[in-house]
Amino acid sequence: MTVHVVIPARFGSTRLPGKPLVDIGGQPMVVRVAQQAARSVADDVVVAVDDQRVATAVEAAGFTAVLTDPEHTSGSDRSMQVAELMRWPDEDHIINVQGDEPLMPISVINALIEKLQALPTLEMATVSEPLEALDDFLNPNVVKVVADDSWHAMYFSRAPIPFARDSLASGTVSEDAWSELQSTGRIQRHVGIYGFRVNGLRTFVELGLCALEKIEMLEQLRWLQAGLKLLIVPAQEPVPGGVDTPADLERIQALWSEVSD
Repeated sequence: MTVHVVIPARFGSTRLPGKPLVDIGGQPMVVRVAQQAARSVADDVVVAVDDQRVATAVEAAGFTAVLTDPEHTSGSDRSMQVAELMRWPDEDHIINVQGDEPLMPISVINALIEKLQALPTLEMATVSEPLEALDDFLNPNVVKVVADDSWHAMYFSRAPIPFARDSLASGTVSEDAWSELQSTGRIQRHVGIYGFRVNGLRTFVELGLCALEKIEMLEQLRWLQAGLKLLIVPAQEPVPGGVDTPADLERIQALWSEVSD
C-alpha cells in the first residue's frame, strides 16, 4: 500500500484570514508544512486547497495541489475528497497533517505511518504528548485526551480530564499536586494529526456530526461515539503547535528563526 500525506489548507480562516499564505521564513506557511512532510517516509504529499491562490503558491514550490469544495467544514472532508479524486485504494494510508503546523516533527509523522503499517486492521490513529503546564491543562483551547491501558482513546475534551477531584475542586492547585498528576502519565494533550486507512477515513466522514462532537466542537468524538477504536500514538518529541491567531503566528515565526539559524 501507498502512504500519502494530505495537508488540508483553508484560506478563509476567521481568526487569521489567508492563513495558508502567511510568511514563515520567507515562504508561505502551507509550503513550509509541505516541505516538512516531504522529509517523512511517506510516498507523496498532496495539499488539499480551497482557493486558487493557495494552489498557485503550492505548485510554484513544486508540490501537488488539489482544489476541493470550499464548503467543506473540516480537513477530514477535504482529505476524503482528495482520496476520491485521486482514486486511492481502500488499503492506502493517509496522514492528515494540518496546514498550520510548519514545525510538526518528522518523527511524529513517521510514528503514525509505522503504526498503520504494523497494524493492518487499524483504521484511525492520532497523537498525544504530556501536558507540561497547568495553565494549558485548564485552557479550553488545549484539547486533552484520556487513553486506556492499550493506548486507545477513551475521551477527548476541552475540559481538564481526567479531573483530579481533590486537587482541582478548590480552584487552586499546588505545585506538588500538579507534579503528582503529571507523574501518572495520564495528563495528555491531543496533537491534531491523524492517520487513516482510506476506508477508515471514508467511514469517519460518512458518520457525520454526532451529539458529543457538537457539544465539544471536536470532530474525533464522532469515532468514539460510534464505538470505534482510535489508537493514540505518543509523540517522539515535543510538538510546537499550530497557528490559529496572530499571536500564534508570532510565536511560530520566532521558533522558525531559532531552528533555521
